Amino acid sequence: MSNPNIEQLAAAQKANIEVMTALLRTAFNGVERLTALNMAASREFFNNTVASTQQLMAAKDANEVAKLNSELAKPGVEKLVDYSRSVYDLVSEMQKEITSVMEAQYSSFTQNAQSAVEKAKSSAPVGGDVFAATMQSMLGASTKAFDQMTSMAKQLSDIAEANLQAATKVAAPVKSATAAAAKKAGK
Repeated sequence: MSNPNIEQLAAAQKANIEVMTALLRTAFNGVERLTALNMAASREFFNNTVASTQQLMAAKDANEVAKLNSELAKPGVEKLVDYSRSVYDLVSEMQKEITSVMEAQYSSFTQNAQSAVEKAKSSAPVGGDVFAATMQSMLGASTKAFDQMTSMAKQLSDIAEANLQAATKVAAPVKSATAAAAKKAGK
């Protein structure tokens, strides 16, 4: 192997390490943010449950309990929708960051690999064209796999968005039902 090929391989390895580091950093940041979001939501849920239980236990009659149940349900639904929206936003942002890094690096990788295959093909001994054809086939397969992965990431993003929209649609009638129940209990 000639010296320029070793230098090319070293540069490619360095670029791959940088890409992996960027992807891992994005993943860890995402996990950290999701964990913080979950901890905050859990803490708020616990505090609200304790406060709600105390309010219900202080109720003097059934009408007051019914009224409190209606009043306490509304903020819970709104918080669930807000939490779902926050998770969706976080996942969407991470997906965009990862896809951006992958697309930029994959484009560069395929161009460099195609160039290396062409150089190897032109300077290869007899039978080198078989190696070049194999490499080109592998590049084609990896491009197809990358396209499928990008498509799958888009589908997952679409599913998450559809779930968020469905949760928002469900929350609207629940909000109005709890408001109506609160008015009825107050009479």
